[in-house]
Amino acid sequence: MTADLNVPILSSPGSVLSPNRVRLALAALMLGGFAIGCTEFVAMGLLPNIAADLLPGLYAHSHADANASTGWMITAYAAGVVVGAPTIATLAASWPRKRLLLTLLCAFVVGTLASAALPSVGWVICARFAAGLPHGAYFGIATLVAGSLLGPSKRGRGIAIVISGLSVANIVGVPVITWLGQIAGWRVAYLVVAALFAATFVAVWWAVPWQPGDAGATARRELAAFGRGQVWFTIATVTFGFGGFFAVYSYVAPMVTDVSGLPAGAVPFVLMTFGVGMTLGNIVGGRLVDWSVRRTLYIFFPALIVSFVLFALTVRYPVGLFGGFFLIAMTASVLSPVMQARLMDTAHESKAIAASLNHSAFNISNSLGAMAGGYVIATGEGYIAPIWVGAGLTVIGLILAVLSFGLDRRWIRRGIHVPYATGAISTVDV
Repeated sequence: MTADLNVPILSSPGSVLSPNRVRLALAALMLGGFAIGCTEFVAMGLLPNIAADLLPGLYAHSHADANASTGWMITAYAAGVVVGAPTIATLAASWPRKRLLLTLLCAFVVGTLASAALPSVGWVICARFAAGLPHGAYFGIATLVAGSLLGPSKRGRGIAIVISGLSVANIVGVPVITWLGQIAGWRVAYLVVAALFAATFVAVWWAVPWQPGDAGATARRELAAFGRGQVWFTIATVTFGFGGFFAVYSYVAPMVTDVSGLPAGAVPFVLMTFGVGMTLGNIVGGRLVDWSVRRTLYIFFPALIVSFVLFALTVRYPVGLFGGFFLIAMTASVLSPVMQARLMDTAHESKAIAASLNHSAFNISNSLGAMAGGYVIATGEGYIAPIWVGAGLTVIGLILAVLSFGLDRRWIRRGIHVPYATGAISTVDV
């Protein structure tokens, strides 16, 4: 953690936290991100195993069709995030933050255990939807807590620390759990993930200080975010801009085995490479938030498009497979905390719902990417086709980002006040 923790930090009136206590609290919050990364992404590496177990007849007839059908687990989880993030953030914005975090972690444990235990693909899809409900609200509240611990001048780093749990999960957690699932069964993999959530509950209960909720928060104030056009622009930018990321990541296992011709045992190593790219990108993105949101988006959206093109041209070769996944993960992860900051800025005072909405947008993107990738696979275009779909979706995201910032500049020229374009952290840079 790179934040400056030399200054005592107030967590609530009358209490001062030591630097070590702040570090422990941030580590607990990051552990939650790690567990969420495992529950969200482990299905990608185990998709063929899950398909063979839950849809044995279809899998024997067509691996591609079975994988595409089982991919609805990924879509269902994403749909749960989309529904749960704004709903929970709106209804529970005034709750004490620690109590809300603990409640959400309990929900994660229950949803993940159900995913491991239910017998049919339909019920497992329902369980994945339920497991996704607390996802966005956890990240939203956790980033608010991290921001309050670090102070407003290090907002980007606070966001990056919490989100870094996702990145580290893709280096260590997802590859290891994928390997375990291949050896012991995919249901065992989800039991391990449930244990991670239980450990996070204990860590948050012990290390995270009590913080009050937003006493002034009301459902009406939080929902006002949906009346702002720039919020919708930002949600659309995330949805399309990251759709390609998920179109590729959702089908990583068959890309490794069917396109590159590597054995299934190579999948965890590809996931590990992906996680290294995500971690590096998240670190860079966290710092660039405090430099310029606009410039960072203008640099790294085109870089992500180029990464897709290079990957599509070289994925048949092992070097292209590993290198392409690394580049896509790194460039996309730079954009992740940047888009979170943009959404929180454009939502103004609707803090709780804004912090959660970014994860709704990411998981609309997840759903869109998984469905688009599954569609082109099911129509017989093969496993390289989702990469080209990803490039196209990212182009749309770049166009939307340019239009959104152009609208900001137009307002400023007309003398219209843009509150998030002033102060120490500017998203407009004009």
